[in-house]
Amino acid sequence: MAEEGRRGEEEDRGPGAAHRGFVLMEELVEKLKLLNYEEEVLVKHNMKSLSRHYFVSSPYLASNPGEQFYMFTIIAAWLINVAGRPFTEPQEYDEPNATVSNILAELRALGVQVDFPPSRLKSGSGEHVCLVLDHLAEEALKRRGFTFTRPKYPAEKPEEDGVMDDDAELTLSRVEEEMIEEADDEEEEEENMMDLEALKLPSSHAQSEPSSKPDRILESTVDAAEWRLEVERVLPQLRVTIRTDNKDWRIHLDQMHQHRDGITSSLRDTRSYLDKLQEDMGKTLEKVGSREKYINKQLEQLIQEYRSAQAKLSQAKERYKQASGGVTERSRVLAEISEELEKVKQEMEDKGSSMCDGAPLVKIKQSLTKLKQEMVQMDVRIGVVQHTLLQAKLKEKSNMTRDMHATNIPEPAAGPLA
Repeated sequence: MAEEGRRGEEEDRGPGAAHRGFVLMEELVEKLKLLNYEEEVLVKHNMKSLSRHYFVSSPYLASNPGEQFYMFTIIAAWLINVAGRPFTEPQEYDEPNATVSNILAELRALGVQVDFPPSRLKSGSGEHVCLVLDHLAEEALKRRGFTFTRPKYPAEKPEEDGVMDDDAELTLSRVEEEMIEEADDEEEEEENMMDLEALKLPSSHAQSEPSSKPDRILESTVDAAEWRLEVERVLPQLRVTIRTDNKDWRIHLDQMHQHRDGITSSLRDTRSYLDKLQEDMGKTLEKVGSREKYINKQLEQLIQEYRSAQAKLSQAKERYKQASGGVTERSRVLAEISEELEKVKQEMEDKGSSMCDGAPLVKIKQSLTKLKQEMVQMDVRIGVVQHTLLQAKLKEKSNMTRDMHATNIPEPAAGPLA
């Protein structure tokens, strides 16, 4: 049922509601980086940095509710302190309900309206977790005086510079190609160069010798097939190629004339088709306009009814929104009362368990027994001390009596010898 209710809520909000958490989480990570949370939070607690979708609740992402909830409470406490509100950092084994209630209370104190129950934050992930952290990050950025400004784009250079750079690159590439072609042509010319000196020597030698007329008609002894093969072999080397310079303005001018003639001929052929297409489109638009007027007349009554139904729907939505706002507030109050009731029940259970426990009574009995033993030992010690004191007094009394008798003995009388 909860899953169906969540799906229904997402459908009411729109098709993009399922991806809102991803966008909020990415913005939250950027804001935390601006606040330098790596040095102030992660290094202090020896934690890993947050991924782009750490607090997003999705079946396609791995989740660890305990770790995520602890990370959420640590970051929320740090953001509240940065925003100027004193907040004690929660511990790992603190009561989750109390921690969440304290965070939401601080969020309301900062002026943020909370319209969802605290139980949405216990999982440590989801859109509400991202929303709470995003509001706290906004308050922390305001506290530190950071504001987002419009981006400043660099001034664009004139197009002429780009054209000149392109021409320069083309010129360099052309120069490299021409140098490579000239090197290849020189190699071919060196390979195919005829030995002119060798040709001059026979001619000069012939001029030096006396001319002699042949006695008979000269006839070739070379086979015609071999002659054709030799001609075919030498023919490619006898061709003269004249390379055109692409940088010559005359070539560019000829190309411009050729392109202009091509455009003119193409325009002449396509103008008739375009005129016909324009005429057809005009007729079609007139038909569509007349048909639209006819449909508007036929559907005018239905349109009025639809507008009245739309107005009633908007009013019903407004009433539903007001009613849902009251329900949400009462749900929040109910959740707070339920949390306080849970605390009272826990305290009563603790006190009841302490009252029914017999461990204190056993400790008291043991203490009484120990006191009685110590009293017996003290009585024995007192008796020993009294006996010792009595002996000392008797001994002192006997010594005093003996001393008194010794002092009272008379001296012997003096005899006649004296």
